[in-house]
Amino acid sequence: MAKGPQYNLPFRRRREGRTDYKSRRRLVISGIPRLVIRPTNKNMHVQIIKAEPVGDDVLVSAQSSELKALGWKAACGNMPAAYLTGLLIGTRAKTKGVNNVILDIGLSARGPGSRIFAVAKGALDGGLAIPIDKKVLPSEDRLRGGHIVSYSKLISNQPEVYKKRFAGYLKNNLKPEELQENFTNVQAKITAPGASK
Repeated sequence: MAKGPQYNLPFRRRREGRTDYKSRRRLVISGIPRLVIRPTNKNMHVQIIKAEPVGDDVLVSAQSSELKALGWKAACGNMPAAYLTGLLIGTRAKTKGVNNVILDIGLSARGPGSRIFAVAKGALDGGLAIPIDKKVLPSEDRLRGGHIVSYSKLISNQPEVYKKRFAGYLKNNLKPEELQENFTNVQAKITAPGASK
């Protein structure tokens, strides 16, 4: 590490690789609320935040674990759950009077078709206006879990592998082949009038 009177030590969160302050500054200066998406292996955490002089103000928030209360039986960290979480925050934001947001994905990888962009697609379908290139959004089939269903059919002739890969689904009484039906039911509950809180 450099030393001396002319050396400026970077902020702690920058040293830890947790915050890109140049990017954050551009987002905050815009004055538009940020759609902050933070993925983990098992969940998606999404918030709409407005920067204020005294600190950030969280206007709306949603987590993929909230989908279980709406009847979601699959994992909360997969692509369909990410889309539904985005749809949930989009409908909640509309009821709070938030219409325009900009995407803040922090230091997450920006791979086209990723879970982060599935959340953005859900928020778009929920009624939010987000400046985003449509090329990075996942396909409709992947958003609905078509890739999971096709994989389950591919390994259905190997019972041991099938049970191991989809143990979480089977534990919740959901066959992977029925994932798209579960998706449609939860989607309908989120978009029903007066459903979002």
